[in-house]
Amino acid sequence: MSPRPTPPDVDRVAAGIAAVAARRARAAVKNAVATRERTALDVAETGWAEPESAEASLRVRELLGSIPSLGPTRTARILDELSISDKKRVGGLGVRQRVVLRDYLQARAGGRPARLTVLAGPTAVGKGTVSTYIRENYPDVSLSVSATTRKPRPGEVDGVHYYFVSDAEFDRMIAENEMLEWAIVHNSYRYGTPRGPIDAALAEGKRVLLEIDLQGARSVRAVMPEALLVFLLPPTWAELVRRLTGRGTEDAAEQQRRLETARVELAAQDEFDAKVVNTEVSEAAREVVELMAVPGA
Repeated sequence: MSPRPTPPDVDRVAAGIAAVAARRARAAVKNAVATRERTALDVAETGWAEPESAEASLRVRELLGSIPSLGPTRTARILDELSISDKKRVGGLGVRQRVVLRDYLQARAGGRPARLTVLAGPTAVGKGTVSTYIRENYPDVSLSVSATTRKPRPGEVDGVHYYFVSDAEFDRMIAENEMLEWAIVHNSYRYGTPRGPIDAALAEGKRVLLEIDLQGARSVRAVMPEALLVFLLPPTWAELVRRLTGRGTEDAAEQQRRLETARVELAAQDEFDAKVVNTEVSEAAREVVELMAVPGA
């Protein structure tokens, strides 16, 4: 077999320039979706109408990944549910695949019934601080109040931060199926989520946020698979250690036990639908609330 002819230098330069221009065009399309200047549905339909466009050359994985709140794990799950290969480009989809993708994107754009959003993460990451900020600054979001058998910390108010109940009362709530989930946390106290208030709020179309630990989040997923699970991350491990040791609410032995638990909890982050890094409380709260507003996030 004779070797392939080497293209002239001028052709290689032209091809390189064209490739750079194509990448920039695709990046601009993805950025427009990420900043909500365009919808993913608009991009898909443009790609189908214009086979030579940047929209058509986007991989479906890239298009979905550009949607605010859809991380790699959630994107991979959606592609699997739609039976679309992660290598498929928007313009290369067959008729059936275009239909299922259009239906999915239209459902997102049209909205869905209210659903529960679960905020979880490792100990000391700031789940309580973020949820408190949401309570104080986003009055349209209803926060679920958990029940616990532990004693209140300084500043905590019964019925606002938690329902502080006795072991006997907690037993009664379990026996009468009043708990959405419950668990023993840090081998000491029990925490649980009364289901009645959540069901009532969702029935009224309200957005409901539940802040719980990892065990609770898993239990909720088993009972309410439609719930959106959001994992709150620390900026770094060192920052998580600083936050835990700096708050002064546990002794040294308890701090060490919680740090060991946090390492295990961090390893579970890919089980969640979305992740938010808690670098600054107001920004993390805004991201969580935005996720709650996105249908099918």
